[in-house]
Amino acid sequence: MRRLFLMALLPVVSLSLWAQGGSATFDYLLLPHSARSSALGGVNVSVVENDASLIYDNPAFLGGDIDKTLLVNYLSYISDIGIGNVAFTKKLGEKTSFGIGALYANYGNMIETTDDNQTIGNLQANDICGSIFVAHDITDRLRGGITGKFLYSNYYHNTAIGIGVDLGLSYCNDDGTFSWGLVGKNIGRQIKAYEEERAVLPWDIQFGITHKLSHAPIRFSFTAVHLKQWKFDDIYSTEDSFIQTLGKHLLVGVELIPNDNFWIGVGYNIKRAADMHLEDGNKFGGFSAGAGIRIKTFSVGCSLGKYHTAATSFMVSIATTFAAKEI
Repeated sequence: MRRLFLMALLPVVSLSLWAQGGSATFDYLLLPHSARSSALGGVNVSVVENDASLIYDNPAFLGGDIDKTLLVNYLSYISDIGIGNVAFTKKLGEKTSFGIGALYANYGNMIETTDDNQTIGNLQANDICGSIFVAHDITDRLRGGITGKFLYSNYYHNTAIGIGVDLGLSYCNDDGTFSWGLVGKNIGRQIKAYEEERAVLPWDIQFGITHKLSHAPIRFSFTAVHLKQWKFDDIYSTEDSFIQTLGKHLLVGVELIPNDNFWIGVGYNIKRAADMHLEDGNKFGGFSAGAGIRIKTFSVGCSLGKYHTAATSFMVSIATTFAAKEI
């Protein structure tokens, strides 16, 4: 299986080369897909936890500890725009796990009018992404994972189709106090465009480390994002210093985890805070917070975050496992 897993990386490398260049589309893939990662700044690729919803951040989080788990996540974005996903995971043998999932984005009802402003009906716009997750334990501490994605977009009379992959690694030490993760995310492009030019997916390279204090129930996560580039375009046409540019690549998350069944987390996304900065208002842009609880085989998590200047977004993650507990 390890040889098969490594062989699977060859087409991924080819796909990543094919995906580079051109404008990006399917930007809904950049929004959080888990209440826990949402609470910790919007992205987390290094927290090793019994939380199946995190496989959307890093496919290497998929393992035997979340065998036969059904999960549902929903993000109330802004206005009547909602984004949800479902997934089911299954252990295959001692070192390999498998999952299937679907992500759906609905952009609400929009009124269709004529040139003279006569209402003639409603317009619909939505995105669908089907996913297949596969992960394999490379060693006792290191696991690799791949997510294959098939994307379909329908905006009124315009449709687009895309394919892509996430490729991840996850490492955790023996006592679980230190872990790191590395992900190449959304590597791919359209195979059918809205018009003529085919766009790439909003691909990124992300790396994170997580450390739990030895004598306190506190865990810190530091995540580096947008590693495929250094400088960012600034809406105010100002030049960022080295420290400002470095900061925009970083997310910080802190968790209080008094036991295995409860967590509280807060996060700060420096780039999001800068992008949404307003002279009068939006002081909490970039901040996020959430909490979760597990009761036997059922778990639920909720989070609040600002991903747009117009509103605060609410996210909920629900999961249950059907696997028999070991005695």
